[in-house]
Amino acid sequence: MAIERVVSGSEQAGEESANWALRPTRIGEYIGQADLIGRLEIAIRAALQRSEPMEHVMLHGPPGLGKTTLAHVIGAEMGTRVYITSGPVLSKATDLVSRLTQLEQGDVLFIDEIHRLPPAVEEFMYPAMEDFRIDVPVDSGLHARTVQITLKPFTLIGATTRAGLISSPLRSRFGLAHHLVFYSEAELLAILTRSAGLLGMSVTGKSGEALALIARRSRGTPRIANRLLRRVRDYAQVKGGGSLSMDLVRKSLELEGVDELGLDELDRKYQRTLSGVFKGGPAGVEAIAATMNEDARTLEDVVEPYLLQIGHLVRTRRGRMLTRAGAEHLGLPVPTNVEEGLF
Repeated sequence: MAIERVVSGSEQAGEESANWALRPTRIGEYIGQADLIGRLEIAIRAALQRSEPMEHVMLHGPPGLGKTTLAHVIGAEMGTRVYITSGPVLSKATDLVSRLTQLEQGDVLFIDEIHRLPPAVEEFMYPAMEDFRIDVPVDSGLHARTVQITLKPFTLIGATTRAGLISSPLRSRFGLAHHLVFYSEAELLAILTRSAGLLGMSVTGKSGEALALIARRSRGTPRIANRLLRRVRDYAQVKGGGSLSMDLVRKSLELEGVDELGLDELDRKYQRTLSGVFKGGPAGVEAIAATMNEDARTLEDVVEPYLLQIGHLVRTRRGRMLTRAGAEHLGLPVPTNVEEGLF
């Protein structure tokens, strides 16, 4: 069962409609990822001038940075429809065939978690992406034959949080590949200001400072920033008459268990376990997970990336190790491996 955390970049149950209301719909409204947006603007304009579908796009990076949003922005700019699916859903070749045959000229097919496509399904993607055709087997054995189905030219957008699991043959068939990076505080503040306006929140002087405080605790992720903004809005409505202030934001985020660095209780529990049980490390993730009674995959995917990013954790051949910054932030003893100058 997935853990729903307010500071997780993954989309939570029932959150989809709230996210769509705040997402940009055109490329001019998109904030951040300047390098990628510049490349996409050129690719889109060139494709429109040639009256061709845009070339296939691979987007990889942590969850919550805007991969799905970009797919819809591309579709809007190209004036075509966007169909959304995911790797785990396409479990059989027939699932993929039904998706591909419903596409019209220039439509966008967005496959989330594309690294989880089964190998048999992935092989069907190769001729579809290169030649816009699929070869469907209709028999087996000595009398095996295939039927070739011609597809209308389309654009495939693949998204993944684990680019290393994408096979080389599939990766090579994407014309554009880009790694989405975490957002700066200034970019998150711009996103929050826009979102606050869409939510009907008045943003003036002190309110702007309050939004900046939310931006600093959003772990560089727009989805987290918008989620925290909605929680703060509810708190302000009930406790503050609807007006934002620095004190109100602090109290709201404290209620959610989010500290000044954007860490929540699971992050802190991980660091306390590594410090208290394993003396700061090194320790394997399986051992840490067993001690915490958590799933090791959960720790690897939703806890460790941010701790690594802010320098509270390092990975070595021998295992995970807590850093001085991580220990001092929580008031824990500085690990002996730090004092000995091992890193």
